[in-house]
Amino acid sequence: MNITDDIHQQFAEYFEEKAIWPYAYMLSQKLTEGNICIPVDEVKANLGLSPYDSVMPTSDLAKYKNLVTLHTAGAAPFVLHNDRLYFQRYFKYETSIIEKLESLIANEANVVADRIRQLETQSDLIKTLTTNYDINGLTVKEQVDWQLVAVLQALLNNFTIITGGPGTGKTTTLAKLLIVLYALEPDAKVALAAPTGKASMRMFESLKSSTLPFSEQTKTKIDNLKPSTIHSLLGYKKESVNFKYNAENPLPYNWVVVDEASMIDVPMFSKLLAALGDKCRIILLGDKDQLASVEAGSLLGDLCQTLPRLNMFSSKSAQWINQFITEPARKIQDEFIGAHQQLLSSHIIELKYSHRFNSQGAIGKVSKAVIEGKVEEVKYHIENAQVSNVIVDQTYDSALLENFVTGYAAFMNESDIKLALKKLNELRVLVAVRQGPRGLYATNKTIELHLRKIGLIKPDGEFYENRPIMVTRNLYDLGLLNGDTGIMRKDASGNLKVWFEDGQGGIKSVLPAYLNYAETAFAMTIHKSQGSEFDKVMVILPEGTSNALLTRELLYTGITRAKTSITIQGKMETIEHAVNSCVKRISGITGRIDQK
Repeated sequence: MNITDDIHQQFAEYFEEKAIWPYAYMLSQKLTEGNICIPVDEVKANLGLSPYDSVMPTSDLAKYKNLVTLHTAGAAPFVLHNDRLYFQRYFKYETSIIEKLESLIANEANVVADRIRQLETQSDLIKTLTTNYDINGLTVKEQVDWQLVAVLQALLNNFTIITGGPGTGKTTTLAKLLIVLYALEPDAKVALAAPTGKASMRMFESLKSSTLPFSEQTKTKIDNLKPSTIHSLLGYKKESVNFKYNAENPLPYNWVVVDEASMIDVPMFSKLLAALGDKCRIILLGDKDQLASVEAGSLLGDLCQTLPRLNMFSSKSAQWINQFITEPARKIQDEFIGAHQQLLSSHIIELKYSHRFNSQGAIGKVSKAVIEGKVEEVKYHIENAQVSNVIVDQTYDSALLENFVTGYAAFMNESDIKLALKKLNELRVLVAVRQGPRGLYATNKTIELHLRKIGLIKPDGEFYENRPIMVTRNLYDLGLLNGDTGIMRKDASGNLKVWFEDGQGGIKSVLPAYLNYAETAFAMTIHKSQGSEFDKVMVILPEGTSNALLTRELLYTGITRAKTSITIQGKMETIEHAVNSCVKRISGITGRIDQK
């Protein structure tokens, strides 16, 4: 074996058969980039990126039966399927996901007629949940009451995806669903979960603060729900990849709802599905256009791509749904008639109208053009913004950043810690990268220097009052999770502590010395901002066009964290590069489901 620092080469050359090395090298490399598998014909095309100068014909791969199998029954480390090469473990994850989805959907056939009859008994209640907003000037797809459509489909299905951009009402849709569900099944056991603790608590708090007409019984049931991370839901075992709940010991729930599903990786989703009992139903909420999971896979996007067009229904289904929608313009229109015969048909609903920024607003127009890769439209909307809530600064004007972060004075001057934590989330600086002059560390330092200069903070060491702190790893012993954000403040005895919301409407504190995995959070990465929203956001992009992280999904995610205004510091060439680049993660899920 050659002596090398290249871990992918070290892995490849662990195997005695040299012919397999180029394939093993590329598969190892692509897995670290979030890909589940590799198209075998690309190994030769990308040979120049590996340390090898030749590759055997892909047709010869199957000859190495001790290394490559065409199924998962053997012990071979690699699987060749549909001209894609997998690590056997990831092929099994993918296979188990597809098989579980097939099982969930097949089992609907035995119960859908009863579910239809039950829903019809709640017709009057369902009609009161019609979404109410001004539809004048909106497109037809924005006028349709997709929230109510999603509620009805989710109550019919065993598996449902409800996707949509920020402000489209995914949590509101869930609240409406729970109103009907608890009317039908008062004893339904519902689990709320998300990939991060912050996201699960945000879902729960949104449900509790909803102004929908909950009955006292329903409100009590919602208040008693216990949100958790997916890890906690499944029963996290320290230093183990396995969980308490699994196929042999299923979760004790009738319903599992998972928010921010774009952040779920393939292994975790496989384990979650495996832990569902025979009568447990699951709903995924998330924005299919957001950044994918940090780990392998882009699961939500892959599942949504199995359908050539979302929100398509058979004439019979549309007619049945429309009986619950009273206003003609909000009914499913003819252009949405024509159901596909794929596995997930009628199981994915996309919410189209954003109550935060619709297609007529500047942020809505820019974010839509970004995610659709329309560079000229992005430039046009930026240059012709009719209002001042979209600003692009190509000069990296330091005064603009200083003026923006001076807004942190609102939380610093608030003596009530609970209110200060809320005011902290009124604005945030988001960065694309960690390193470099426009990265996380440099930006946080720049902000600290300015806030010190104007007398808002006194950073005389690592610990100082009003330093915002983000936890960067799950700290179960402290009751803190990756992404939780707090503020350093003195307690009544003068001891400096870090204060966090406790998820129950109050606050809790931790001594700073216990937070070994935490960082300053005046600025945070766009990746870490997923699942959060702020009134005002400033996005700082690195200069140049060479950074692989600069994609339309990253820029879209950053822009759509803002509720009222967005400021972007970055050169137009960098913005154009990001809009022209997209996350390309390879998996077999879409193709394998398409074959069903």
